[in-house]
Amino acid sequence: MSSPAPTSDTPAAAAKKGAATSEVTRVGRGDVVIAARKLSYWYGQVIGVNDISIDIGQGVVGLLGPNGAGKSTLLKCLTGQLRPATGMTTLGGERVWNNAAAFAKLGFVPEQDAFYEEMSGRAFVTHLTRLQGFSKSDAATLAEEAIATVSLSEQAHRPIREYSKGMRQRIKIAQALAHRPQVLFFDEPLTGTDPVGRRTIIDLIRKLGDKGRTVVVSSHILHEVEAMTSDIVLINRGRVLADGNIYRIREMIDEHPHRIYVECESPRKLASLLSAFDDTLELSFTERGFFVSTSEPDLAYSRIASLSVEHKLTLHALTSSDNDLSAVFRYLVS
Repeated sequence: MSSPAPTSDTPAAAAKKGAATSEVTRVGRGDVVIAARKLSYWYGQVIGVNDISIDIGQGVVGLLGPNGAGKSTLLKCLTGQLRPATGMTTLGGERVWNNAAAFAKLGFVPEQDAFYEEMSGRAFVTHLTRLQGFSKSDAATLAEEAIATVSLSEQAHRPIREYSKGMRQRIKIAQALAHRPQVLFFDEPLTGTDPVGRRTIIDLIRKLGDKGRTVVVSSHILHEVEAMTSDIVLINRGRVLADGNIYRIREMIDEHPHRIYVECESPRKLASLLSAFDDTLELSFTERGFFVSTSEPDLAYSRIASLSVEHKLTLHALTSSDNDLSAVFRYLVS
């Protein structure tokens, strides 16, 4: 008995449809370091990555898309953490899936924490480095080097449970750096960090790219990616929608109001100060902070920072929603 023809909402149908339309996205500098061909991955009947083919060279590449776009799933397929339903990923021509030699050339910073909370930061990084096959003494040396790179040497003796969100992010980065991988993947690395921690991580990622590493960073916030690189890939619903220079994408996004969320001491005072500016379009309050809609996002971010310093209003959070990106994605899809 023959199998029924695939319907339009099944994984088989999606793969068949994508096979005829897949194009290779090329990002980064120089030779191709990591490549994927016709990658697809499903969670049951829900598609996470849909027929993506991509070549990634050296430098920093931003993977930009709203929450649920498929960014994390794509990163896990590229790093061999998930076996794609179709397609494959190669690093230097070698297949990544189930290949220990390829894994040793990759570093991964996950969005979600997965720590042994009672371990010190130093012990955590050293232990994971030993799992890469290094001797005890070599692992300790490499761990110290990585911890110093993320400016945590003075806090490395403390248990991770005592770390702030920013410190936890940095110790995750240290474990990804310690074995000196060729390619690094960062999944939403700035989530929950304060402005100082955000700047530290952005500077580190840029330096890694400048030194010739291949660095792929996912985010749903445009200005975060823009601070690291001008080379981006836009992804939504598991598919690549656009790629190339971020300034071209920025022009489209700037046509839409940009929404920023602020938490600080005396939020109504800071909101009142912002209301005096013409580019402030709307203000709305939450229990702990407020949203500001602006037509000049770059100016608004710098203004919020300077006003908080000038009026001694400590900032607790400064983030962007992905509403502006969603508008661009709707435009691209249409």
